[in-house]
Amino acid sequence: MKNRTTLILGGLSLILAVALIIVLLVTANQPAPDRGFQKLADIARFEPDPKVWKVNFPSQYDTWLKTQEQATTAYGGSEPYSKLEKDPRLKTLFAGNAFSNDYNEDRGHYWSVTDVTETGRNPTAGTCWTCKSAVVPGLMEQMTPEKFYATAFKDLAVNFSPDKPISCGDCHDSKTMELTITRPAFREAMEKRGIDLSQATRQEMRTYVCGQCHVEYYFAGEGKYLTFPWAKGIRVENIYDYYRETLVEGKPFKDYAHGISGAPMLKAQHPEFEMFTADSTHYSAGVSCADCHMPYARDGATKYSSHFVASPLKYAEQACGQCHADVNYVTKRVATIQDQTWNHMSRSEDALVSAIQAITDTAKLPAFDATQLDEARELQRRAQFYWDFVAAENSMGFHNPEEALRILGEAIDYARQAELMARQAALGKAAGGK
Repeated sequence: MKNRTTLILGGLSLILAVALIIVLLVTANQPAPDRGFQKLADIARFEPDPKVWKVNFPSQYDTWLKTQEQATTAYGGSEPYSKLEKDPRLKTLFAGNAFSNDYNEDRGHYWSVTDVTETGRNPTAGTCWTCKSAVVPGLMEQMTPEKFYATAFKDLAVNFSPDKPISCGDCHDSKTMELTITRPAFREAMEKRGIDLSQATRQEMRTYVCGQCHVEYYFAGEGKYLTFPWAKGIRVENIYDYYRETLVEGKPFKDYAHGISGAPMLKAQHPEFEMFTADSTHYSAGVSCADCHMPYARDGATKYSSHFVASPLKYAEQACGQCHADVNYVTKRVATIQDQTWNHMSRSEDALVSAIQAITDTAKLPAFDATQLDEARELQRRAQFYWDFVAAENSMGFHNPEEALRILGEAIDYARQAELMARQAALGKAAGGK
């Protein structure tokens, strides 16, 4: 009996030892809990100068400085090369819009004030400052968002300087360091979707603070009120329907009239949040923007989030390696996805150029079916917005590969329908059509 008891106890001890080893192996690969921070200096509410935050957060500040980097990647990067020179088709697609004059690759957060000040697109609305500087939250509280948006870009410019770009105060409460929403347009849009941000988890906030700016938006009314078109949903067709049903002087909202075809056009901005949260694989698995773009790093025994916000491929071991054992496979998979997306984007552009040419050819004829030609312009408008929804989104499809290819497939289809409709408009009137 004694031997049996000893055997049982020995077995239990072995099981516990194995269990302990498993727990240790699992937790060893998890990020250590945040150790808080050592407060050396008080930081004022809405403090816009990142150098002030540096005193308490030197590691975060040093990594944030890396967003000065200017480098190219396979399909993007942070060097402000001209996209118009690299892809001349864009001049045709954006004819009539300022993007046909100046369209450069975006640089990192460090350059946000410099780039919006020096862009050849010549912004006029104060709304264009909204996501360019940590000065904005305090200025909006002082002025109210409505007055901020309605003030001319040049009149607000006196408040901004290159040394106070996008930085700490855009996302953090200076007293508690909790992540916080500082742009009212995001809060307003989420409320319309029925999402209570006060109930958001910390992991959700690690995506939401990015979603304040990395989104599709438009300026509503004469006051140029910053608005996210999410009332019907966040997928491209929901947003397109929202714009179609938003009437301005009795006609669907438009950003500009196409300079060649005359179609009432929409210009997509940078809908990273919409693409990523539309049931992408990573988002559905609980991954946040910060998990990949701001992976944990260490300074001795201290763990912190890197603020070198850039492509995760620049630090794939830290970003991808948190979940994926074979980082080489992951990077090759990313390349495959981006190659496929670029191929479909290029086909979309070819189809759109053909549609624009067909509409233009028909419009030059002495007789054509005006109704059908307007339908062709509407198809061009939809096709280009769908294409631009992916083209303007800064991941070359990787944030949501399936969704990106679905959208581009529809863009190609709508563009070919536009070309066909334009040709039919010419034949229809010639044959006595109305």
